[in-house]
Amino acid sequence: MMMNYKIVLDAGHGGDDPGATGNGIIEKNLTLDITKYLYDRFNELGIPVKVTRLTDETITPTDRVNRVLNAFGNSKDVIVISSHINAGGGDGAEVIYPLRSSNVLPNLILNEISKEGQNIRKSYQRRLPSDPSKDYYFMQRNTGDTESLTVEYGFLDSPKDDVNQLNNNYKNLAEAVVRAVTSYIGSNYTPVGNDFTYIVKAGDTLYNIAKKYNMTVEKLKDLNNLTNNMLMIGQILKLSQDDKNTNNYIVKKGDTLYSIAKNNGIDINTLKSINGLTSNLLSVGQILVLEPVNESKNIYIVKAGDTLYSIARKNNTDVNTLKALNNLQNNIVSIGMELILPEIETPEKDIIGYNEYVVQNGDTLYSIARRYNKTVDEIKRLNNMTSDLLTVGMKIRI
Repeated sequence: MMMNYKIVLDAGHGGDDPGATGNGIIEKNLTLDITKYLYDRFNELGIPVKVTRLTDETITPTDRVNRVLNAFGNSKDVIVISSHINAGGGDGAEVIYPLRSSNVLPNLILNEISKEGQNIRKSYQRRLPSDPSKDYYFMQRNTGDTESLTVEYGFLDSPKDDVNQLNNNYKNLAEAVVRAVTSYIGSNYTPVGNDFTYIVKAGDTLYNIAKKYNMTVEKLKDLNNLTNNMLMIGQILKLSQDDKNTNNYIVKKGDTLYSIAKNNGIDINTLKSINGLTSNLLSVGQILVLEPVNESKNIYIVKAGDTLYSIARKNNTDVNTLKALNNLQNNIVSIGMELILPEIETPEKDIIGYNEYVVQNGDTLYSIARRYNKTVDEIKRLNNMTSDLLTVGMKIRI
């Protein structure tokens, strides 16, 4: 019988439980960012998906499990992805899976994550010492028949490159999970944006790649200037024509920020600033924007990982408004695309000279502080707050 898979996403920790912290990373914040990215992508791909939390809230283990089981019921066709960040000085990603499940999906996830340049450790099960017939971790033990996985994307205290991966490439790591899940459940996978690339894997042929993306072999060869049908593992294929109105670069093996900047006549610091990079680390297949972002307050330049939903949320609007303003017929956006944003009124100042911000759905103190270039502690002191908890509609002085 064919399974009609559904996805439940769980952002580890939250609220009063920050999880692991270090090197500028707070686990509860990063797992929420990853979960929001996954939520947007599965929605785009038409796969039923729900989440345990989309805000910075405290959830007890019992409540967390209840939210998992109440999302789509207790069923084998429910896949649970609980996102976490490791600590303890190790290096690389790992996946924990329940005793009732196989290692097929966990290994698919690790395989896809490795393609993003992240080291991988292992997929494994762990038994409860007092009762070896049960799982050690509650997220596997108490989630019924669901295929409940815990994905540890890396170590925030790694002596190797995990910190850079987590800070700069977490969206790529999350996208790897999307690829793995869609492959596992047999769902069509569409890469982010319109200017797609595909990395050739063992067993691939031009015919099966073309068939997968609903194009002809001739079109695929023409896009990539191929004169024969030979492919190499790791080769990057374009799946759509470059947008002539954008100036983007796809990172190839051997590239460095210095070489890309030099070859394209741009300063390396400008290149990092345009793409929001905090280090010189690159991954093969990564798309870099080479033109400075339009600073107009009414224009937004689409970046890697963006979706209409995330752009709307970031700019305090909604998807339908963005589509109407930009005459869009669907939710697809491409890197470098310019989107017109609605006019946003400047927050009114209160009687003692502060700006007043009204909390929106999905806001956290951390995201608000970052938006206004403040610290969480500054905002809490100004508003006499004793916790990080927010409620929609709450008014905060900035």
